[in-house]
Amino acid sequence: MDRLSRRRPDRGESPGPPPGPLPRLLAGLAAGVALALVVALLMSGPDDDGAGPRTPEACRELSVTGWRADEEMTAEFARYGDDNARLDDWTGGDGSRSVRLPDGRTLWLSADTFLDRVHPATPAGGPSRDPSPVWVRNAGVVMAPDGRLERTLLGPGPGAFFPGLTGRDGREVWRWPVQGVVEPREPGARERVVRVLLWQREAGGPPWAFGVPRATEVATLSLPGLRLESVEPVDVPPEADPARRVLYGTSAVREGGWTYVFGADEGTVRGTSSRAHVARVPVGALADRSAWRYWDGEGWRADPAAARALSVGAAPWADPDRGASNTYTVTRRGGTWLLLTTDAGGPDGRGLTTVTSYWACSPQGPWHGPSDALTPPLPEGGRAAGAVAYNPQAHPAFSAGGADLLLSYDVNVTGSTSAVHRDVALYRPRFVRLEVSASR
Repeated sequence: MDRLSRRRPDRGESPGPPPGPLPRLLAGLAAGVALALVVALLMSGPDDDGAGPRTPEACRELSVTGWRADEEMTAEFARYGDDNARLDDWTGGDGSRSVRLPDGRTLWLSADTFLDRVHPATPAGGPSRDPSPVWVRNAGVVMAPDGRLERTLLGPGPGAFFPGLTGRDGREVWRWPVQGVVEPREPGARERVVRVLLWQREAGGPPWAFGVPRATEVATLSLPGLRLESVEPVDVPPEADPARRVLYGTSAVREGGWTYVFGADEGTVRGTSSRAHVARVPVGALADRSAWRYWDGEGWRADPAAARALSVGAAPWADPDRGASNTYTVTRRGGTWLLLTTDAGGPDGRGLTTVTSYWACSPQGPWHGPSDALTPPLPEGGRAAGAVAYNPQAHPAFSAGGADLLLSYDVNVTGSTSAVHRDVALYRPRFVRLEVSASR
């Protein structure tokens, strides 16, 4: 990362005699120029190499050096899900991204979401759902500034908040919300909106149990009302092979005048890691597909077909099948970019059971790692039920700063829908707090 440096005289160095009139004039002019340059750096947008405004924060190797369960946040989602005051609100889901709103509220984005009644725990097991509960492809859940979940955002029906489509052959096409950001309605505007990146997916056969990836879109929500205003296409993947289509939005990080939007293909359906990618968009222009620029390995290009995969742990000696899944998360800690993912292609046949971390000095990498972070704990009875943990997501707005970072992960029993109805805890997000520190 670029860094500003300042030279100071040694403590024993004499400042010398007072300057005469001409030296004083030259010194004054030099100081004025220096001040103008500093002001220009502070007020300017991103520079040509995409690094954004310069920062004095150094890039350091980071890794997860400890963690603890955040029982309070996990319990809040359980409290809200178990509350039967309304039967048309969230009782469980996955996806689990968060967007801090200007008024202190938080919008939580959920993909496949169950509604309906939750039955109290019995001696035979925890709280449960009806065998065939109402469910929708996506929803939003609003959290008050005090951390209490208070309402669910749905479409008419109730239906999905981001409504689906019907394919040309009649197959279902749905939208899964991924990362969202607050930004100006357009570059330089005072009015702000929420932009939510969406993954458009279509029903398909094996190995596409969770839908065939189709395209990336951006939804615009009004503030403060969170009304869905529009959905705009962003990227038409050029790959005919669905496993190599890149969908963007698993993470979005603002630096300077840019929003860096991370994405991936879906190589994990074939037992390999996914190929991570990154694009950047001027702040305020996420819904304008002409403003997107894709990293091609050397620079930023307007053509999405020119995008090249990031070097996430892709050193010559590394296992080529090891790296990120398609739902990794990226955040910045000081001058360092940190990527967390379930370990695709991990050693010893452990599968997607361990969260690993990578670090870089710029969003385009190179990304160094992996370093094991944690094996996310499952709910009681989860292992016996065949539950899995996936989709680790960072939530910087809920982090205390310093070494503290809040991380969520989702839980599901992919082989048995009935299992997540018998025990609602098997399809809800869980939370941990990570200790992120310099490795050396």
